[in-house]
Amino acid sequence: MAIKKYKPTSPGRRYATRLVREEITTDQPEKSLLEHVKKTGGRNNNGRVTAKHRGGGHKRRFRRIDFKRDKFSIPAKVASIEYDPNRSAYIALLNYVDGEKRYILWPKGLKVGDAVISDDKVDVRPGNAMLLDAMPLGTHVHNIELKIGAGGQMVRSAGTYAQLMAKEHGYATLKLPSGEMRRVNLRCRATVGEIGNEQHENVTLGKAGRTRWLGRRPQVRGVAMNPVDHPMGGGEGKSSGGRHPVSPWGMPTKGYRTRRKKPSDRFIVRRRNQK
Repeated sequence: MAIKKYKPTSPGRRYATRLVREEITTDQPEKSLLEHVKKTGGRNNNGRVTAKHRGGGHKRRFRRIDFKRDKFSIPAKVASIEYDPNRSAYIALLNYVDGEKRYILWPKGLKVGDAVISDDKVDVRPGNAMLLDAMPLGTHVHNIELKIGAGGQMVRSAGTYAQLMAKEHGYATLKLPSGEMRRVNLRCRATVGEIGNEQHENVTLGKAGRTRWLGRRPQVRGVAMNPVDHPMGGGEGKSSGGRHPVSPWGMPTKGYRTRRKKPSDRFIVRRRNQK
């Protein structure tokens, strides 16, 4: 995988880069696994904006991804590797021997024609899914379940993986990409390997238009607004806000912790921001 740089023929081209998607084998998705995506513009059912800076963007179709990997003991072959506009990772189309087709997240190193399988205990190869209890220590995994049988919820973005560090008292200790150490039930499942497209984070959009294609609208600084619109707005001339950074609703931000205590906190062995 490589990153292409452009000649600076215009200000928008000067810093723009894009991925050379050498791994992609087809640009035609499997029609039976597509769904319509309804755009909300960040608005709820009352028409009020609840998520700012959203709207526009290119039309997309959703690809149904098999996060559960619940076709046990049935082998499948990789038919194609495809681009998915709804996520940073690539996806792989699996053709099962019983005729069913499913998408999974594409692990690095998986090629068209390779065989994958999901079961309680299988070979430790990229793309195979199994119980954490059956994996050797040090294994790199992704698409990890938090609850038994609920499907993978952790480590699903491009270039990420978690490492199995320990197994004791019915729980596996995983080191997540953020640096957090978390315990997960050994009966939960995960997929072996690292998610591909690791160069995704190194792409520079280069111009405002590419951001708009992704459905992200411009963000305006609070200090540039009027007092009626933001607590940090107003003042004579350019101001620095005159107070600690806050959200439009007065909640301290930029370092202020807002995470509430959750029942799952007891499974966190070490937080990501601890030295």
